[in-house]
Amino acid sequence: MKLVFVDDFKLGVMKGKTVVDVSGAVADIPHTSPQDLLNRLIENFSEHRGRLEALVNEQEGKPAGQVRFRSPLPKPNNIVAMAVNYMEDGTRAEPAPINAFHKSPNAVIGDGDTIVIPDVPASIFEHEAELALVIGKRAEKINAENAYDYIFGYLNFIDVSARGLLPAGNTFYQMKSRDTFAPMGPWLVTADEIADPLNLQLKLSVNGGLKQNFNSSDMAHKIPKLMEWVTSIHTLEPGDVVATGTNHRGLSALMDGDTVEMEIDGLGKLQLNVRDDLKRTWSRETRLDRMQKGLEGTTPQLTGKYAGAKVNY
Repeated sequence: MKLVFVDDFKLGVMKGKTVVDVSGAVADIPHTSPQDLLNRLIENFSEHRGRLEALVNEQEGKPAGQVRFRSPLPKPNNIVAMAVNYMEDGTRAEPAPINAFHKSPNAVIGDGDTIVIPDVPASIFEHEAELALVIGKRAEKINAENAYDYIFGYLNFIDVSARGLLPAGNTFYQMKSRDTFAPMGPWLVTADEIADPLNLQLKLSVNGGLKQNFNSSDMAHKIPKLMEWVTSIHTLEPGDVVATGTNHRGLSALMDGDTVEMEIDGLGKLQLNVRDDLKRTWSRETRLDRMQKGLEGTTPQLTGKYAGAKVNY
């Protein structure tokens, strides 16, 4: 099942290329916000699934082009993002030590929304396409072998990053948690529809040009291990999000006027706009392009405010 929020955060289910309004089927769930509604639905999904499926079978639905998609998780309590969790197509000799960081729930945006590049002296602003998983029940100090029992579903996730902010070694918070830096969607797909989350192709394009194209099989620390590790640190609750990392080789700059599209097998296509009021520019080269030229670091800023400033890689 593909769950969505549309328009004024009405709960819907995708039916082909249409959206069926199922808000009536969950009207009896006490809640304080759209996210709270979703959390409670996820936690007791087996009790509600039959009613949702009956509505979807009975109704025609509204064409997807006639609704505004919102993030399927408007404000998760936790967004945990794994750091350096890919083998980079075999270019890493061994996995990096397992690591993660939090992103602010206020950074969340949905399909069709705009990534806003802030007025800060970052060396570059980059996209990171990621497979994200959504927690289905309370997960505390779980064992790797039982990890999938705690996963409700999956969705597209982009970890937007502002690189090179000073002081060095103290950047994750200001690099990752800015407003609009956590796009996700367009749907939340239940786990039963994804046969193997460790064999999914992730693609991200900028203005139609393919930048990232990699498979989740290249994950360094696989989903069971990362779930065990994260829940050894703190408990995860229904509706929490864990983003599983990216392959950095295709990362490139985000600039004013860009259109970004991300797609994972079976999870739909997430489309975003980019706005930078300073209209700064960078080369369109990826990290792989630079590596093949024997160059280190990210591509330097070409024009606009902060161009030529000292950067921190």
